[in-house]
Amino acid sequence: MFVKTMKITTAAAALAFGLLASQPAVAADNTSDSQQAFTFGVIGDIPYGEAEIAKFPSRIQDLNEDKDLKFVAHVGDIKNGSTVCSDGYFSYIRTQFDTFTHPLVFTPGDNESVDCHRTNNGAYNPLERLDKLREIFFNEPGKTLGATMPVKTQENLGLPENVRFTENRVAFSVLNIQGSNNSAMPWTGLGKTAATPEQLAEVAYRTGAVVAQVRETFADAERRNDRAVVLMTQADMFDPSLLAAASANPATMSGFREIVQTIVEETNGFDAPVYLINGDSHVFAENQPLAEGSPWLDIYGQPAADDLQRITVDGSNNATNYVRFTVAGNNAKGTEVLSWETVPFSQ
Repeated sequence: MFVKTMKITTAAAALAFGLLASQPAVAADNTSDSQQAFTFGVIGDIPYGEAEIAKFPSRIQDLNEDKDLKFVAHVGDIKNGSTVCSDGYFSYIRTQFDTFTHPLVFTPGDNESVDCHRTNNGAYNPLERLDKLREIFFNEPGKTLGATMPVKTQENLGLPENVRFTENRVAFSVLNIQGSNNSAMPWTGLGKTAATPEQLAEVAYRTGAVVAQVRETFADAERRNDRAVVLMTQADMFDPSLLAAASANPATMSGFREIVQTIVEETNGFDAPVYLINGDSHVFAENQPLAEGSPWLDIYGQPAADDLQRITVDGSNNATNYVRFTVAGNNAKGTEVLSWETVPFSQ
């Protein structure tokens, strides 16, 4: 057991989904020839509110000054849940992202897409906002933001935000998995009391794409004899603040069930550690959410996956640090491959 000690229409979606298994990912693997250790940084749920927006350039500068970072990941939520999802704001954050001197991978969060139906967010159609995010942030599929690093992407499926890459025999997979039950909750700001057909079609399509990428990630990792798999998402599928409600009514987490099942199956069939890095719940945590005895096993109806280690990054008012992960040199295996620490921002 590995334990860490320290605008696609519905019709178009259906067509593309039918091609899901046969479509190849684009761009080549970014497999490192180096045998040396490397580090990467992760942030999420930032910037929230005017004060944090003002500090955001400084936060980026802190990351830029960490010269050893191979890349940085932002696991979603570039605004809080009660502010307007405007084109102008999205463009501003893209401008800030362009100041990263490291490669930057970004997966959209629910605050800038799913939750945009809310009146105080502008009462947008969330699917339209997701299209806008793709236009602004993923206009060059196969390349990272900031400095360029080639990545494989699901652009051919209409999801350029889903990317994967490899560094020194560690497989990384960045996945668009949303909060609000993976975007299955009603758009009440638009007067809806139940999920709409177009909404459910998007959830099903995106979930199918996520499942396909997870399976592809593990298959390639097995073929290369990789030392670990790292999955990154916005959604906290094991949010402790939702545990009581989910235990009473597991349907509240139904949007994640197929994804969790896939992660369990692939983790248990992979002879190396698996790490899940997420934001969403805003409080740093490190645990094994699917270990034997976990209440989440009953909620999701799954067997244990003891080799899955989850790390949640601080966000919102707690976003006073980034998490620096270190991947050990190529000779390291098992739990020695990946370690992490929080690094305070200078402001």
